[in-house]
Formats: sequence, C-alpha cells, structure tokens
Amino acid sequence: MQRPDEYVVHGSRAGQMAQPRDLPAVDRLLREPVVQALLDEHGHTLVAGEARALLDALRPAVVEGTVPVADVAVSRLSDALEQRLQQRLQPRMRAVLNLTGTVIHTNLGRSLLAEPALQHMLAMMAGPNNLEYDLDSGARGDRDTIIEELLCTLTGAEAATVVNNNAAAVLLTLAALARGREVIVSRGELVEIGGAFRMPDVMESAGARLVEVGTTNRTHLHDYENAINERTALLMKVHTSNYAVQGFTKAVSEAELAGVARARGVPLATDLGSGSLVDLASYGLPREPLPQEMIAAGCDVVTFSGDKLLGGPQAGLIVGSREMVGRIRKFPMKRALRMSKLPLAALEATLMLYLRPERLARDLPTLRMLTRPEAQIRAQAQQLLAPVAQAVAPRFAVSVMALKGQIGSGSLPVDRLPSAGLALAPVQKKGAGRALDELATALRRLPLPVIGRIAEDRLLLDLRCLEDTDQLLHQLPLLQEALA
Repeated sequence: MQRPDEYVVHGSRAGQMAQPRDLPAVDRLLREPVVQALLDEHGHTLVAGEARALLDALRPAVVEGTVPVADVAVSRLSDALEQRLQQRLQPRMRAVLNLTGTVIHTNLGRSLLAEPALQHMLAMMAGPNNLEYDLDSGARGDRDTIIEELLCTLTGAEAATVVNNNAAAVLLTLAALARGREVIVSRGELVEIGGAFRMPDVMESAGARLVEVGTTNRTHLHDYENAINERTALLMKVHTSNYAVQGFTKAVSEAELAGVARARGVPLATDLGSGSLVDLASYGLPREPLPQEMIAAGCDVVTFSGDKLLGGPQAGLIVGSREMVGRIRKFPMKRALRMSKLPLAALEATLMLYLRPERLARDLPTLRMLTRPEAQIRAQAQQLLAPVAQAVAPRFAVSVMALKGQIGSGSLPVDRLPSAGLALAPVQKKGAGRALDELATALRRLPLPVIGRIAEDRLLLDLRCLEDTDQLLHQLPLLQEALA
C-alpha cells in the first residue's frame, strides 16, 4: 500500500505540469528496482547523495510549473539518476586524439610514454618496491640511485639527481648554490615560459640576487667577466627555447663561459629546458643543444625536462659535477621537490630506451611521431578523406591539405614540421564561424575527444600524431549523428 507522503504520477495526468507533491521522496526513489541495482553496484552513500541532488535540482523548476509531470515519474527519475551517476564517475582526465599539429602539446599532456615505461610503472605500482631500499646491503637506500647511473652514462656527468619538473630543478639549483648571493645572467636570456614562469621571479624566490649583463640582443664575454665579484655565486645560461632573437645578435657559448668560470672559481649552470638526449639533426629534425655537450663544454650543472624532447614523464633532471650536484641533493628544499615512485619508474624505463639508440625512433613515441614521413601522413589523409566527408556532409566540405606542424612545449619555436591532414570548411559562408565552433565542439564531445585547430575559416585535423586510424574512423557515425 502506498504511503500518504509518497506520490506516484498517474497516467491520467499525462501532458500536465508537475506539482511539488509529484516529486517522490528520496527513499521512495531508492526502492525502485533500477536504483536497487545501482545501490548494489555503487553503495548507498553515492547513490543516495546523487538522488538527493537530482531532486533538489528539479525542485525549483517544478515550483515554477515548467516540468512535465511525466519527467518526475519514478521510472524517468531512475533513468536520470543512472545517467547522473555515470557522469559523476567519469574521470575528469581523459584520453584525447591530438590532431592539432603540435606533437609535444603542453595542454594535452606533452610526451606520450613508451610501452616499456607504462609496463614498468604498472609493475612497480602494483606492489612494494625498493624505492629507498638497498637490496645488496639490506639497508636504507636513496631513490636517486635508481636513475643516477643511467643519467651519468647518457650525459657524461659525474652525478645526477631529479625533481618533479624542470622549474623545480632551476629553483633548487639556484637556492642550493646561490641563496643570498649573486647570479649573473645575460639580459637576452631572462625568459618567461608558460604559466608565468619568469627567470627573474625564480631568482627572487630562490633567495638569489639577479645581475643582468649585456643587452637584449648582444652579450659579450667581457660583460660576464666585468660583473664577477666576491658576491658572485653562479654564472648562468638559459636556453631561449620558446623564442628566437634574430638579426644583429651575439651570445656567449657555454664553452667560452666555462673558461671564465674556471679561471675565476665560479660554477657555471645552464638550463636547457627541453633537453634532448639525442642529436635531432640525425633524424632530419632541427637541432637542439644536448646535456652531454654542455657537460663536455665545462658546465658544472645542467637542468632539463623529462616530458618534452626526452619523451618521458614530467621531471626535472639535474646533472653535473659531483660537488655541485652533491650540494643540490643535500639542500633541504630537495625533499619537498623530489619525484614520487610513479614517475620515477617511468623515467627509469624511458632512459633505458636510450641505451639502444638504433631502436629509439621506433620505441619512443615522441621521436616516432616527430619523424613520421610526410608521404605516410598524406596517404593516411587520403584514406580518411571519404569517410570523414560523409560524416560531416552536407554542412562541411573536406579536402586533403599540406600542413605545417611544430614540435611544441617551447622547443624550436620558429621551425615547422611538414605534415598533412584534413581541412573541414563550412559549405555556407554565412555563419561559418559559428558552424566551425559547433563542429569543434562535436569533435570534443566524442567518447575519445578529437582536438584539432581552427585557422583561415577551416577546422584542420593534422594527422601526424594519429598512429591508429581506427581511433577516428570508429567515431565517425557518432560525429554524423551529432551534426545531423
């Protein structure tokens, strides 16, 4: 028998607007068979909370008389509750298809991890591991030993340590080696990168005093020499990876500056930012400075990223002399910035790939995508042309187009990667901007969101990073439905 405080919508009221009394109580909704199954799967706390939130969200519109009575039937509410739970349990971080043309895209997670890194990370996270345990002695160990020998082998450095990103590596280096003293930097290298990371601000945060030398476009060796005094703690070079100064320019190389540093007894540090471990020119790509070259040139400390050209997880790598890295490692701030076991496992497995350089372009996803032949990408675009055109017809016309991509994440900003892809243009010129926004939204709302870029009244899908064509093909029926 129905309780007086519960109300079940009667079929004779179909088409009428719901009244507040038509909303069932939470416990009535929880007794529905569909909801009972949800309770078994998810537990009472989550289901009851979402049921309460669902009814609370409906109540103002019901009071205003704008909700059809059928929409508050317990069967309809049960379905709505199930959808609400699905949405609530969907992770905010999701895999996407990066068809922007930027290979190492900061907003899309930067470098992809290689399969060995994924497998090693999973194995190490699934149970206890020797993160800080020496298996030989049975005593407490140091997590730096997991990657130090690898980094020293690959760069020629005497010592190495890692922190959670390159900004932290720069901050820690400055704090450990120059707190309360002066650091000399060329004015042309006072960079700002993404997230308002400014070198002068980092200096201040580290407790070091910035001494600028030279001018924006020209700095000479004597500028550094004249600035060194008893308060100087560090000479510093910063690789201008996210912009280029061209024309009447002059910069001092690390090799030149190392001679002055040694003669005056001042350590030299350089921040490479992206920090490739292989000569990209050997793969037909623009060249980036290498950490091993900086060590050979005489730098005492070199910092670089793990999740850019290196192709690993987010990390700040610090390599250099035993004395300088030792001071950095012992600095109290190091513990606050250290890497956790998860990215450390991924970094170890990624670095191991570099021990077999002949296989690197096959095994490392970032390098594999950067070196994909343009002809191969164009052939892929031709394969996709007809099915994509069918999915977006008749509102959009599709053509194969030669494109220019980029490496990304501040690496080689003026260089472009020849690529190919699909250009989707609205058939109707009137309202073209609105149509492109709608298309971009529909692509982002696919189960595996597709991220392209809009340029010159077209939505461009650069296929350089699409290694599995089926990932796009299988979603085209859903795109066609969304645009219908």
